[in-house]
Amino acid sequence: MAGIRVVKVGGNELDSVAFCEGLAGVMARAGERLVVVHGGGRAVSAQQVALGLPVVKVAGLRVTDAAALAVVVGVLCGNTNKMLVAALRGRGVNAVGLSGVDGGILHCKQLHHPAGDLGFVGAVERVDAHLLHVLLDAGFTPVLASVGAGAAGTLYNINADAAAAAVAVALQAEQLEFVTDVAGIVDGQRVQARLNISQVEQLVSDGVIRDGMLPKVQAALQAARAAVAVRIVDLAGLESGAGTIISVG
Repeated sequence: MAGIRVVKVGGNELDSVAFCEGLAGVMARAGERLVVVHGGGRAVSAQQVALGLPVVKVAGLRVTDAAALAVVVGVLCGNTNKMLVAALRGRGVNAVGLSGVDGGILHCKQLHHPAGDLGFVGAVERVDAHLLHVLLDAGFTPVLASVGAGAAGTLYNINADAAAAAVAVALQAEQLEFVTDVAGIVDGQRVQARLNISQVEQLVSDGVIRDGMLPKVQAALQAARAAVAVRIVDLAGLESGAGTIISVG
C-alpha cells in the first residue's frame, strides 16, 4: 500500500482561488494517499477586523479569546475548508472536509506560552488517527481544519503547522510538506535546499528564522525528529522538488 503524504497549506494563501485551484491541480496529479491540513490566518484576521475585534499575535501565534475563537471556528471549519474541498473535488480529488474535533482526531490542552496568555489556543496532546485511516482506506483525501477539542469539550484554535506535524507523526507519514508563500528557508538571500536539524536550530538561535516562520519551523523540527521527511516549499516548487528539505543528519 502506498505511503501517506501530509500537506499543510498556509492560511495566507487560502483566500486565493487561483492558489486553491493550482494546489488542487498538483494534488490531482500526485496519485498518492494524501491528508491536507490547513489554517486560514488571513481570512480569520479579515473577519475579526470586519467585526471590530482586535488581531493580536504573540510569537507568531494568534491570541484567541472567546470572540476570536468563534471567528476561528466559523472561518476555518466553514468557508475556508469547503472552498478547499470544492477546489480539490473540482480537479478529481475525492476530498472530504472535517476538523480536528471530528472523530476526536486532535485531542488538545490549553497551550501555555512563555510569552503570555494566548487564550483558547491548544497544544495537541494526542492524535486519534482512526478516522483518517478509515477515510484513506476508502479512497478519500481528508481535508482537516486546525481546530481541536479538550477532554471537557472545550474548542481550541491550533496552529496549523503544529497540527500538521502531529498528524504526520501519528500517521507515520512518508512525507510532510509545508506549502507556504515563500520558496523555503532563506539564509544569506538564498533558499537553502537542505538543512539538518542542528543547522535549523542555529538559524533560529541567530534570529534568521523568526516571526511567522518560527512556528512552522518548530513544527517541522518536531516531525523531522520523529523520522518524517519534511519540506518547506511554495506552490511553484511543490511539484518540481524545490524548497528546503529538513533532515535528521
